Amino acid sequence: MSLVRENVTSLYDQIAGTLRGEIENGSYEPSGKLPSEAELSERFGVSRVTVRLAVGKLADEKLVERKQGKGTFASGKRMQHRLDVLRGFYDSLARQGAEPQMKLLRMQPGKKLPADMAGVFANEVKTAVYLERLHSVDSVSVALAQTWLLPEAETISEQLAQTRPSYEIIESMPGWKIARADMSITAVAASAAIARSLQMKEDAPLLVMKRVSRLTDGRVCESTLFHIRPERYEFVVSSAMNGELTARMGE
Repeated sequence: MSLVRENVTSLYDQIAGTLRGEIENGSYEPSGKLPSEAELSERFGVSRVTVRLAVGKLADEKLVERKQGKGTFASGKRMQHRLDVLRGFYDSLARQGAEPQMKLLRMQPGKKLPADMAGVFANEVKTAVYLERLHSVDSVSVALAQTWLLPEAETISEQLAQTRPSYEIIESMPGWKIARADMSITAVAASAAIARSLQMKEDAPLLVMKRVSRLTDGRVCESTLFHIRPERYEFVVSSAMNGELTARMGE
C-alpha cells in the first residue's frame, strides 16, 4: 500500500483503514493475530508511534484487542472444533492453518483413577496413564487437556507425549484403532489452578469438553477433559434431516 504522506493523522488513519479491511476479509484468521508493531512499522515505512496510533484507533472501535505480552488480535476471531467429525483437538487446530503448540506439563503412568472417573473405563481398570498438556496458538493459551489412557499406554515415551496428539499416541499402540468418541460440553468458572495454567483470571468462564474414545473392540481407551478459553474457541456441528423426517414435514 502507498500512503499519502501529508501528516501523522492521515497516516495512521490510512493504516487503520487498511488493517480494518484486512480484518474484515479474514486475512488474520485462524488465530486473529495481527503482525507486531515492528512488522507493521517496516511494512508501511512509518514509525512505531504511528502504528500504535493506528492500532489504538482499531482498539477504540472494538475491532482488535491487545493482550500484554501476547500481541494484538482481531476481536471475535475464534478457532473451531467440529463435533460431527472424529478428529483430535490438536489436529483440529492444525487443519485450520494454525501452528498449534503443545506443552507437556505432567505425565504419570500408573496413576490411581480418581472417584469422578468411576465407570469410565472397565471395572477392572484401577490405574491409568495420566497426561496434562497445554495447547496454545501463537503463544496464546487455548486449552488445558487432562488425559487418562489405559494402563497399556505406559509404554509410550515422554518424547511421544510431548510431541504427539492423543489420537496419534493411541493409534501408535499395537492393535489399537479408534472407532468412535462421545463428547459432552458444559461451562464452568475457572478454578485457581486452571486459571494459572491458562493465564486468565480465576472464576472466568470456561468451556469444558469431555471426550471418551473407544477402540474397535468396544473398550474405552481414553478419557480427556479439555478446559477451553471461550473467547478463542467455538464448537460447530452440521446436521441434516433424514428422508423420513423430511417427508413427514411435507405432509
